[in-house]
Amino acid sequence: MGNGFTMTFTAGPEHIDVMGHVNNAVWVQWMEVIATAHWQAVASAEHQARYAWVVTRHEIDYRGNVREGEQVTAHTFIPEGPSGARFDRRVEFRDAAGKPIVSARTTWAMIEIASGRLKRVPAEVAAPFLAAG
Repeated sequence: MGNGFTMTFTAGPEHIDVMGHVNNAVWVQWMEVIATAHWQAVASAEHQARYAWVVTRHEIDYRGNVREGEQVTAHTFIPEGPSGARFDRRVEFRDAAGKPIVSARTTWAMIEIASGRLKRVPAEVAAPFLAAG
């Protein structure tokens, strides 16, 4: 498991569905927020200026939920190296008791901003996300 990144999210009234829980689409938004924050925290400024990421696949398991005002802790990490232009990212959300309630694997593809085309992930871009820690 590579270097991870952790954030806390609080369920606000805008996140709640008719069942009184965080809406499924909100979990996906939070997955994108933590992925972006991890990229911005770890990637070099040069890489951030040169490359962007797009989602090609989400696989999500919902095992629980939270209500308005409750917090979840999200932890993301890159479980293995890239495959061409693609990189899988895991995100796990835990409730206040530490129970995993939502877990996901998302496949992201790297885009070279200048050309707008898919770009094979260079080793130097991947390395900071794969370092042991």
